[in-house]
Amino acid sequence: MSAVNITNVAVLDNPAPFLSPFQFEISYECLDALKDDLEWKLTYVGSAEDDTYDQQLESVFVGPVNVGKYRFVLQADPPEPSKIREEDIIGVTVLLLTCSYVGQEFIRVGYYVNNDYD
Repeated sequence: MSAVNITNVAVLDNPAPFLSPFQFEISYECLDALKDDLEWKLTYVGSAEDDTYDQQLESVFVGPVNVGKYRFVLQADPPEPSKIREEDIIGVTVLLLTCSYVGQEFIRVGYYVNNDYD
């Protein structure tokens, strides 16, 4: 059984313009006290073919975490358009929300993102 259970992830301000910050309300529960921090990361996948175009938008440490229920909003700046290949700016890509404990990733939540223009 896991010491940490993600109970909900809500995408806030959806849909939003490309250059707006991303916001996720993350709810989780801790079943055992953790002496070290949880690390939450948000990564924008810049290209399906080449992970060198991926951009880590945010990384935050939360903890130490006691037994209980928690909720917080993770806000991240948008990706830097100049670091995305021109052919990959418009269309579908992925945002990855991950959580790690002591360097060990234990959850990965992916979201499809459709970038379009008016």
